[in-house]
Order: sequence, then structure tokens, then C-alpha cells
Amino acid sequence: MGTCGALATFIKLFLPRGDAKSLRITEISNWTGKAVAAPRTELDELLSREELEKLGVYILIGSDPLINAARAYIGEAEVIRERLKQHKTKEFWISAIVFVSKDENLTKAHVRYLESRLLTEAAQIGRFTLEQNQASGSKLPESDRDDMEVFLAHIRQLLPVLGSDILTPIAQPTAKNQPGGVLFCRIKGAEARGQRTASGFVIFRNSTAVLEDRPSAESYPYTVALRKQLIADGTLIEKDGFLVFTKDAEFSSPSAAAVVIHGGTANGLTAWKTKDGKLLKQLDKQA
Repeated sequence: MGTCGALATFIKLFLPRGDAKSLRITEISNWTGKAVAAPRTELDELLSREELEKLGVYILIGSDPLINAARAYIGEAEVIRERLKQHKTKEFWISAIVFVSKDENLTKAHVRYLESRLLTEAAQIGRFTLEQNQASGSKLPESDRDDMEVFLAHIRQLLPVLGSDILTPIAQPTAKNQPGGVLFCRIKGAEARGQRTASGFVIFRNSTAVLEDRPSAESYPYTVALRKQLIADGTLIEKDGFLVFTKDAEFSSPSAAAVVIHGGTANGLTAWKTKDGKLLKQLDKQA
């Protein structure tokens, strides 16, 4: 299969069981790396793979039941099999993704560098709550750093193929080039800026929402719960009589985003407008 960007990338995805949610092995043409992923229910099969005898980096993915948010653990190990066995005591994770080198050229310093870079990027993007503190990383010669940045670039490409958006920016640069440009949602002095994304709709950082829930929200518990969750995880903070977005936040649809701004029911197709007042509904009809 292939993905398109500045240059086409050819990815080989092998499904031993013929199931895209089961054990998966992925490689990229002319890359020395390799990825192996599996759900926790197939941990024994994953641990039996020879790739896990190697040194590499791994990501454990799950959710935090206390705040209903995506949660991840990023680590490195000289023998990944033994490290994953130790993580059986961690309850939150439901799947694991492992990255190793096919040519044995990765060193302990290399994987510590990769671990540190993965942690930094995942924290900056903010889709997942990370379980551990920032890794110390390691100092590498310039040529080695360049090699590891290439390795990291391929990890970024493979993660969505393996079902994880942990390194996918919430606000993609291409989104701002969509018809109509950045969209606005305004109500009672609050103003939010946003745009459609491949996964739904993003509200941009520093947007504002009304502080109090509207009476209509009582009939829609989801709206109240969603706003409370965003306040609990720090995405929304109170400032100057409004709720302010501390970071880009993605929602399942324009309406799901609009109800947060309105503090009650809202139709996203009419709540979101261009700078000149054209409705999102009209933009969709023109597309």
C-alpha cells in the first residue's frame, strides 16, 4: 500500500491472521526499520516474535478511566520482550506497537534518543496523556542524529497505519487551505476559530467559549459532560468571563465542537461560518 505526501511512500503491511486489528507487521521500502503491533489480547503471540529479542522503542496505548482520555506509555529497552513482560502490571494499556531495526544497527544511545524525541512530540501534540516523565535522551554525533531523525520520520508515517494518532498534529497545516479558510463560531462575546479535519473538526488554541451552560444543556447530558471533561483535563480554563482553549482540540464533528462553544445545543453546519459570514453548510454544498 502507499501513502501520498511530498513523495510517495510504499508501506508493506502483513496481517498474519488476515485481521487489521490483530497482529500486524509493517515495513517501508528502503528502510532498515520494522514495526510490530498487536492488541493486548495477543500479547503471548507478540512476545514470541523474534523481533522482540531486539533493542528498540515501544508505545503502549490505552485510556485513563478517571478522565476518559487517551493514555500512552513510551519506552525503550535492550530486549523489548523482557520489558513488555514487566508492563503486564500496567492495567491501562490495550495495545502495543514496537519499532526495531532489521540490520542490528540501533544502539542503546540511539533508542534513548528516539524515546526522548517521541515523548517530546507526543507531549507537544497533546492527544494522549503520557504516563511517564520526559526521558533524559542521549547525546549523539550529528550523523547519528540525522539517521535517527529519518527513523523517527518513518515511525510518524507508520503509526497511523497501525491505528495510532499519537504523533499526528491535531491542526494539520493543510486544513487552513480548505475552502473558506478558518471558520468562526460566535455567541455572547465568545469567539472560536476552527476547521474540518480528517477525523472531524478542530477548535484552535486561544478560542473562547461561553462560561455557563445554557438551560438547553440540561436535556443533553453529553454536552455538560464534554465541557466538564475539557475543564478537568486542562483544555479549557476560565479567564475574563469565558472559557479559553489552552491548546488545539479535536471533536468528532462540527456540531460536537459547536456545543462546547455554545454551552448547549448547536447545529455545527450553521454555527460555523467564514470570516465573511458564509455558513459551513453552504461551503459543503459548493464542494
